[in-house]
Amino acid sequence: MIKHVLFLAVLFCGYTSFAQEYIPKNDGVKTATSHYTALQNATIHLSPTEVIENGTLVFKDGKIVSVGTSVNIPKNSLVIDATGKTIYPSFIDIYSTFGVKQPEKNSSNSRTPQYDASREGYYWNDHIRPDQNAIDYLDYDLKKAKALQKAGFGVVNSHIDDGIIRGTGILLALNNEGNASNRILEAQSVQYSGTSKSKTSKQAYPTSLMGALALLRQVHLDADWYAKGLSTEKDRALEALLANKNKVQIIEAGSKLNALRLDNVGDEYNTQYVIVGGGDEYEAIKDIKATQAQFIIPIDFTDAYDMEDPFLARSVELSDLRQWNQQPHNPRILAENNIEFALSTYKLKKEASFLPNLIKAIEAGLPKDKALAALTTIPAGIIGKSNTLGSLKTGAYANFLVTSGDIFDKKTTIYENWITGVKNELETAPKDVRGEYAFNLENEKYTLKISGTLEKLKAKVKTDSTTLGTKLNVNNDWLQLTFSTIDTTKQEFIRVVSNLTDSKILSGKAYFPNGKTLAFNAEKQISDTKEDSKIEDENDDDDDDDDDDDETPSKLNPFHPVTYPNLAYGFETLPKQEILLFKNVTVWTNEKEGILKHTDVLIKNGKIAKIGTNLSDRNAQTIDGTGKHLTAGIIDEHSHIATSSVNESGHNSTAEVSIEDVLNPDDINIYRNLAGGVTSIQVLHGSANPIGGRSAIIKLKWGESAKNLINPHAPKSIKFALGENVKQSNWGDAAKTRFPQTRMGVEQVYIDYFQRAKEYEVLKARGKPFRKDIEMETLVEIINKERFITCHSYVQSEINMLMKVAEQFNFNINTFTHILEGYKLADKMVEHGVGGSTFSDWWAYKYEVNDAIPYNAAIMHNNGVTVAINSDDGEMSRRLNQEAAKAVKYGDVSEEDAWKFVTLNPAKLLHISDRVGSIKVGKDADMVLWSDHPLSIYAKAEKTIIEGVTYFDINRDKQLRATISKEKNELTTLMLQAKNKGLKTKPIAKKEKAHFHCDSNF
Repeated sequence: MIKHVLFLAVLFCGYTSFAQEYIPKNDGVKTATSHYTALQNATIHLSPTEVIENGTLVFKDGKIVSVGTSVNIPKNSLVIDATGKTIYPSFIDIYSTFGVKQPEKNSSNSRTPQYDASREGYYWNDHIRPDQNAIDYLDYDLKKAKALQKAGFGVVNSHIDDGIIRGTGILLALNNEGNASNRILEAQSVQYSGTSKSKTSKQAYPTSLMGALALLRQVHLDADWYAKGLSTEKDRALEALLANKNKVQIIEAGSKLNALRLDNVGDEYNTQYVIVGGGDEYEAIKDIKATQAQFIIPIDFTDAYDMEDPFLARSVELSDLRQWNQQPHNPRILAENNIEFALSTYKLKKEASFLPNLIKAIEAGLPKDKALAALTTIPAGIIGKSNTLGSLKTGAYANFLVTSGDIFDKKTTIYENWITGVKNELETAPKDVRGEYAFNLENEKYTLKISGTLEKLKAKVKTDSTTLGTKLNVNNDWLQLTFSTIDTTKQEFIRVVSNLTDSKILSGKAYFPNGKTLAFNAEKQISDTKEDSKIEDENDDDDDDDDDDDETPSKLNPFHPVTYPNLAYGFETLPKQEILLFKNVTVWTNEKEGILKHTDVLIKNGKIAKIGTNLSDRNAQTIDGTGKHLTAGIIDEHSHIATSSVNESGHNSTAEVSIEDVLNPDDINIYRNLAGGVTSIQVLHGSANPIGGRSAIIKLKWGESAKNLINPHAPKSIKFALGENVKQSNWGDAAKTRFPQTRMGVEQVYIDYFQRAKEYEVLKARGKPFRKDIEMETLVEIINKERFITCHSYVQSEINMLMKVAEQFNFNINTFTHILEGYKLADKMVEHGVGGSTFSDWWAYKYEVNDAIPYNAAIMHNNGVTVAINSDDGEMSRRLNQEAAKAVKYGDVSEEDAWKFVTLNPAKLLHISDRVGSIKVGKDADMVLWSDHPLSIYAKAEKTIIEGVTYFDINRDKQLRATISKEKNELTTLMLQAKNKGLKTKPIAKKEKAHFHCDSNF
């Protein structure tokens, strides 16, 4: 009875272990196999931290059945001897486009911008495509799969690299043989997103990074609203977005700044993105760690520059030289900071570059177990597949590599890449003939000792008393051995040829120098060849010296420390607040006290603590101000430095976008402005549309993060614009499709949007569910006088118009910037309560400024307008002290009032004058020590201080110039050495830094 039960159990297992085939076979007769496969005697890396020696791995039907050192191998097993070989889990790339046909760029020749969506029944913006599924575009490429296999990869998570929200990916096993349907491990895996637009649509919005970030915010709000059933229209994109909400969210950032920006957006909507980095995370490692995000990191390291031409070499910036030096250290620094990351082939032109680049990272300090984890357990964990991928445990897919040794050794060969139990042979493994053999020839006893690695075997033939000169060659199934005769004086050799059909016996023929031929039989003396595999003869004079002079990057390329920011003039450590005492200095107070000579000023806790004479503080650093001038820091009311984006021109109103989202703390213009005495600026949106984006009021805290640049005490503000730009006068005929196209139309845009904002506010006040609209929320703030308008303006008639529109909706325009015809209506400006921020003497650079005059600032000032002089230019902004001086010449403005044009008055226009703009006890210590009269062209800023922290010091600057030159020379030498060693270099290309203005179209 028991036998019958056992038989039925076995029969049942037999039935359940095979799926019934239903696919017709048209490619010949095949025999199904049901056996187990076992690899034994291998070093097996079960996981990044678990290694077993002399282990056995058994698998069946694509899954691991058992693994360990004491494994019972089933009787119906195909047993493979893996002696001397190492087994690793196959790698996983979770940010790939492999096997998915990518959309082609819209080939339409039309140059006319598209403002509306082209897809009916979907979201209002074509670049939101969560409804896309990579599986619908499956296009498996055998050749590319082979390249990935050779790089060690067994599984990829692929997606459609198209759009801002890109839809779901597909988890693919890179199995080139067997049933193609078995390649799909998950049909709809994670959801992918990014910041780049869809190639298939020409819809204009967004045209900028800040527009993309605003769109991500709005689509999340719209999805929440749609989920409540409040929409009267069906939206397939929002439905897909909601369906994908609980999937892992991977978003492409491509840089440390974008990583921080996108993480902020995710935090606002309770989404923790997995962030695809740019390889520069080490530059902002504390902020990166604070995101608490998992990262996907490319290891596409930049090549060295060809620095042989000293004239061209001078043009390469220090930051670019450092990038080459520092990039390989990025994975190490991430690991040291306990930031979880996966590695990817993302950005690599060739998959064959992956392992060599990874080895560079390991030589730069990345621990091997961390490297392996970043390719196995971590990516598996990120996508929720730890039970089946990333390790060699029971139940996991039989995805593993068979190698000649350490996978992260440049000499190691990957022989096989088994994927879901299917062998993909990449390189033919040489026969393992290592060990000690004994043989006899003509009554002489010999011993043969073969050692080394499988790729680099070494041999020694000995008699009882003599070591003979020996040469060994193993090729496929044949061994060729040549050794000298016992009588070494004759320099004669015995040659042996053996077939390698038996792992324990060498059998063939021996050829003697006299022409005699004998049978050759050598028997292996050690049955356990495991120890033989470790034999290395350190005294072997036959060692190849190909790699003897190889220097690891740590020796050839010593790590240059990161500075803050990580470019020329950055700080090795961020400066801190100090107690500073300026003695005997001329103080421009901008207060009723006026200019005070021979005065002392004490700075403490970031504030102006005391102003007077004979001040003292034993903890203070004393600065002799004799013959020098101390002023409040310059404030630029209108600037476009320190940002990665200026204009969002996709719509005629973009009140939803914000410059705060795209601040760039690494802009060298921050440092240059500090050298010109500037401490605060308003970074404005451009003038591409009547209603532009929200601005950022920042302090120039060189070395700090973008978040820490923002002045937390500044009120909300926004950029509007009038004139030629907003009606697309100079955009070309093809672009003349967006409303408005006339100055009359501009007025109607304002009226329409403010009316809509009022209606939106009424809707909110009802207390019923409504669709939150970021754009309308911003306009409501304007109407309620919670957000101030700075308006780009030139012509008198338009300036009048906007004041009337504002009065119609019961608010005031805060500032007209540029306002080169302000002198024509200064009285009306005073009546309205609007300030004027103008240029000192720019005119006639386009038609609408033909009536500009250099007396504009003086006339407005004399009529009671609060006047500031701004730059709107990265170069002029660091010379605003000289721009202010022009008001003395053009209009006889007093020196004190002229100085207020670039300090106190812009502070008033920005509503921060309670803290900055003058030297007064209790105000922020944002100050400049000048070498001369501050309005003089000879004056130099010797110290620029913000909240008691010295961000610019002219003596430090002089020292840094020498340090920078020295570091550039060191890095240049390293690059020259790299070229001499045959490493790849790239030519020096001209790089021009963009200087943003109002009309910069991005």
